[in-house]
Amino acid sequence: MTRFVIGPDVALRLAAEKATIPDGHALLAPTLLRSQVLSSLFQEVQRGDLTKADADQRLTYLRALRLRLLGDRVLQSVAWKIAQQLGWSDTFDAEYVALTQLQADAFVTLDRRLSRAVGAIVTVATIEELRA
Repeated sequence: MTRFVIGPDVALRLAAEKATIPDGHALLAPTLLRSQVLSSLFQEVQRGDLTKADADQRLTYLRALRLRLLGDRVLQSVAWKIAQQLGWSDTFDAEYVALTQLQADAFVTLDRRLSRAVGAIVTVATIEELRA
């Protein structure tokens, strides 16, 4: 079984496409993902880019997704160190990287800048690899 940590960008893409995740894959994310996804969908509705009904459908998809959400003290400690090491101003992205280091095989993000920044400390996979 391959364990992937997914970022909010990937979660939202999967929801938009109603993607099917292969049985051989496990999905993980920090608990922070819930708030980030909710906020992103809210903003899209506020801008008129998405209807409330579409946002609700995407949330329903994500709530049904086999996604393990984690956020313990060890994860927070490792995230702090990663953010400090990389000179980041916050720990949000670092939580995803920390979870990858602690419990996953690869981190999946659509953000190329983030992918380049963390590629030396965790394995970064593409969304296509997640779907395969």
